Amino acid sequence: MLPSAASAQAGPDPARLKANVEKLVSFGTRHTLSDPNNPKRGIGAARRWFGDEMKRTGRSCGNCLQVTTIERVFTNERVPKGGNVVDVLAIQPGSEPNRVVIIQGHIDSRVTDVMNTTSDAPGANDDASGVSVVLEAARLLAGKKFKATIVYAALSGEEQGLLGAQLLADTVKQRGWTISAVLNNDIVGNTMGQNGQRVADRVRVFSEGIRAIEDQPGQLNRRAIGGEDDGPSRALAKAVDKVAGAIPGGIDVMVVRRPDRFGRGGDHEPFLKLGYPAVRFSVGIENYTQQHQDLRTDGGIEYGDTVDKMDFPYLAKVAAINVATLSRLAAAPAAPATVSLNGALSADTTGSWAAVPGASGYRVRWRRNDKQDWTDQRDLPAAATEVLLKDVIVDDNFIGVSALSADGAESLVTFGERAPRRR
Repeated sequence: MLPSAASAQAGPDPARLKANVEKLVSFGTRHTLSDPNNPKRGIGAARRWFGDEMKRTGRSCGNCLQVTTIERVFTNERVPKGGNVVDVLAIQPGSEPNRVVIIQGHIDSRVTDVMNTTSDAPGANDDASGVSVVLEAARLLAGKKFKATIVYAALSGEEQGLLGAQLLADTVKQRGWTISAVLNNDIVGNTMGQNGQRVADRVRVFSEGIRAIEDQPGQLNRRAIGGEDDGPSRALAKAVDKVAGAIPGGIDVMVVRRPDRFGRGGDHEPFLKLGYPAVRFSVGIENYTQQHQDLRTDGGIEYGDTVDKMDFPYLAKVAAINVATLSRLAAAPAAPATVSLNGALSADTTGSWAAVPGASGYRVRWRRNDKQDWTDQRDLPAAATEVLLKDVIVDDNFIGVSALSADGAESLVTFGERAPRRR
């Protein structure tokens, strides 16, 4: 009997992760346009199984998860006749119900021909691995109390153009949710690369610098203040890195300073385009013969995304980083909306921000502007909404502010910008 949420281990279980991946693979294909009504094969059966697993987890903690679906018909060159894209969500309400952190993976799979809806497409690593991480996170966190609401999401339509992610991002905007973080897990379960190199000591976390949502004046302002490495998505990646560094026996986070792999994309991008902080987790090294491939052996090479090519102890370590990051950000208050700085022509810098509801204090962080990570900090009480940093010259330092909970959980750091000029 696999453990329930109430009896969960302290950390993610490799055996549980493997069982989840094997079950998803057992549906044959999970192509977005495969038969949605077949009880045993296709994406409909896979989605129903995911929903049932979340309901089972929810029952173990007094129905603490609200399992639901959202859907929309999309048409594009990969869905020329239109297709109904369905996402399955399990919602764990927090004490601030409209503030949300999301963990997600895409449940659909494909073979070489993206239009092939019938051939076996196991999609073990791409992306049953990510969906398994979502299930394991729910198992470990369901029943716990957090400030923010946690949304556990299995997205469809990734292989048809990030459609399920677009659906969820649009839904977030329509419902007026405030998003503190989106953790997208896609291809997170292998350690052997196509070149035969094994990389089991790190996971890549991709994040944008210049924000997709910024217009040209906004980009010019970010250039002027030197904030290219400190937007919300990059702040999230840095927070993930810090969380990972505190996990005993864990793996390193490689903070990749681009939105995704070179020339490629993922389900975090629709959230970035709407201004939400989002990152992508992906393995330290990829094997492209195991992605989007018909199952075959050609020239002595086995092609196909199958379970036997995965590393489940490694996947458990990736899951542990996700769980720890979710726990921190869901327990913390929201990040300050803005931080305004003054200090031109001065040896000192002043910073100010609006009070964050529910914050028990604030942490002012700064670093020399030739550094990437924060080096200095000062904690302030809940009543504080400004700070004077003596002998911290704004020309030479970057400054940011985070909000703290009573038990010390820290929000993302909001990067300090120029205070508006008074007319």
